Amino acid sequence: MIDKELLALIRGNKRYIGLTVIINIIGMAASLSVTAGVCLALNGAIRREADIGAYVLPIILTAAGIAARFVCGAAAGRFKRVLGERVKMDLREKTYGKILKLNARGADELSMAGLTQVSMEGIEQLDLYYTTYLPQFFYAMAAPFLLFALCVFIDWRTALILLACVPIIPVSIIVVSKKAKKIFAKYWGKYLSMGGAFLDSVQGMRELKIFNADARQNDKMNADAEEFRRITMKVLVMQLFSTTVMDLVAFGGAGLGAALAIFSAVNYSLDPIAALFLILVSAEFFLPLRALGSAFHVAMNGAGAGRKILALLDAEEPAWGGGKLAEAGDIRLSGVTFAYKPGRNVLEDVGMAFPKNRLTAIVGESGSGKSTVAQILTGARRAQTGRATVNGIELSGLSREEYYSRLAVVAYDTYIFNDTVRNNFYLANPKATDAQIWGALKKVNLAGFIESAGGLDKPILEDADNISGGQKQRLALAVSLAAGKSIFIFDEATSNIDVESEAVIMKNIYELRETALVVLISHRLANVAGADNIYVLKDGRVCESGSHDELLTVGKEYANLYLTQKSLECGYKEGGRYA
Repeated sequence: MIDKELLALIRGNKRYIGLTVIINIIGMAASLSVTAGVCLALNGAIRREADIGAYVLPIILTAAGIAARFVCGAAAGRFKRVLGERVKMDLREKTYGKILKLNARGADELSMAGLTQVSMEGIEQLDLYYTTYLPQFFYAMAAPFLLFALCVFIDWRTALILLACVPIIPVSIIVVSKKAKKIFAKYWGKYLSMGGAFLDSVQGMRELKIFNADARQNDKMNADAEEFRRITMKVLVMQLFSTTVMDLVAFGGAGLGAALAIFSAVNYSLDPIAALFLILVSAEFFLPLRALGSAFHVAMNGAGAGRKILALLDAEEPAWGGGKLAEAGDIRLSGVTFAYKPGRNVLEDVGMAFPKNRLTAIVGESGSGKSTVAQILTGARRAQTGRATVNGIELSGLSREEYYSRLAVVAYDTYIFNDTVRNNFYLANPKATDAQIWGALKKVNLAGFIESAGGLDKPILEDADNISGGQKQRLALAVSLAAGKSIFIFDEATSNIDVESEAVIMKNIYELRETALVVLISHRLANVAGADNIYVLKDGRVCESGSHDELLTVGKEYANLYLTQKSLECGYKEGGRYA
């Protein structure tokens, strides 16, 4: 019932759990003080004590117990609040830091929606596990033994029977937990998949409307929601069943203890006031475990979320060292082999050289491994065999901050943040001046548009929805230009944009090779014709390399791809057909 891995996540914050347990035990002692005060007062009343002094001790015990109980309740609440705040802050820092190290999309086991749900809702549920379940668990384990140690001196028979009945509750919890683990694992799996499906439906609303598929998607979402409802109902039924069992045990055990206390008073000369005290205290043996049972579903839900968080935190991330670069020089791949799944190599024995102040292109058919090479060059992936070096230094031995301070990546899906134009530039270069920003915008032919649209304070909507695809790509390039990088990787940066934007981007790419190391990955071979060197990938291997003219002369893979593409682009329309 205690997950050691989840407990290890909170490190130094464990002391707040211990403090809460101690406060709860003191609170229990305060409740016993109130009970003892009431019993002594009744004893005085039964004996018709006229002296007010006989009631001083009961009044003191009762008042002190009530005050102590109030203070303990407030202190326990404070410790729980502090624990919750620290745990949530610590876990969110850990998950966010991990997502950054995994480059977000390196977390293959979770979708973007899943990452959001785990890092937000998942941590909220896990917070309840730490602040509600764990303190109650340790308190519930200790309370019956402490009560037994007190009651055994009053009447050992009653104390022993009460203690013997207590384990029935945790045994019932253990029995339920075996089934609950599977249900909650399925619950969280379905919860995450529904989040991803809902996000997909919202983002793809336009396509659903165009294909007239929104009704079908609605039916699918309804079916998923119904399945999730059934799982939720199973959780609730299990919770109600376990609560019923625990109520039977708790109230049955308390009733048995009360009956035995009365029996001892009748048959074994137990003082009636002592018997009354035992009757009133008998419920205290079971209430902590009863409360633990009520918190059990919280624990299972939190533990289910916690396993997802642990899976994220345990995900393998690219290794980085602490090496520094005197300057950004040549990058090389030597004998690189990479596979997403064992036995299915995406890259095999790949060797490539990317000299500084040169433009190196990588081409090949879809699925040949081009983007995987880009991921290895950025450090998002690590090769299973072979080396990736910068100036002869292993990429994995460099500091991530050091390498990224020199690296710019412009891809077909480069993200522009929902912020002003100026602040998007500040993300890449916090010291960028307005003059530098305008200079970068002029290079990509966006200065006029930005100026007419409101200047550098123009807000960019989510996913750059208020500018065109070509403008988005040009803005992404301008941000990278203003960052003053020395290594540029363009991964299909001109994909799905207009001809004007493509021409502007390509002009800047060819100018960059005069001052930086430039890697260009493109499916459109006309764009790489001026590259200093072209690598042709086929089935994860480098099958050719050389300049455009050299590769055309050889007349193999590159020539076939280039001529086929050129014939399609130069086709003419005649009678409604393309020749």
